[in-house]
Amino acid sequence: NSPLQFLIILNLFLLLVGAMMDIFSAIIVVVPLILPLATRYGIDPIHLGIIFLANLEIGYSTPPVGINLFIASQRFNKTVVTLFKSTLPFLLLMLLWLLIVTYVPALSLWWQA
Repeated sequence: NSPLQFLIILNLFLLLVGAMMDIFSAIIVVVPLILPLATRYGIDPIHLGIIFLANLEIGYSTPPVGINLFIASQRFNKTVVTLFKSTLPFLLLMLLWLLIVTYVPALSLWWQA
């Protein structure tokens, strides 16, 4: 019932969607469903867009689909598992950054003030 709970669930949902779908397809499918809910909770659309893109990009780089991993695997002749282990510290940093941006909206909305 609170915006914080909504954002937690939204982050988890978008990470899952990002791991399963292409970013552009996910935006076309998910944004019309989520935008009315977010405005009901008082979340700025620009802040929501940044949350969307950050979540989907992190999901795009994680298994099981992880298209970025498969492209890099072909390019560098490494296994997907090896690449995932190599990118894990960066994914953890990106998740930390995502949490900060999600719960401190001033970071994404400072230019509007």
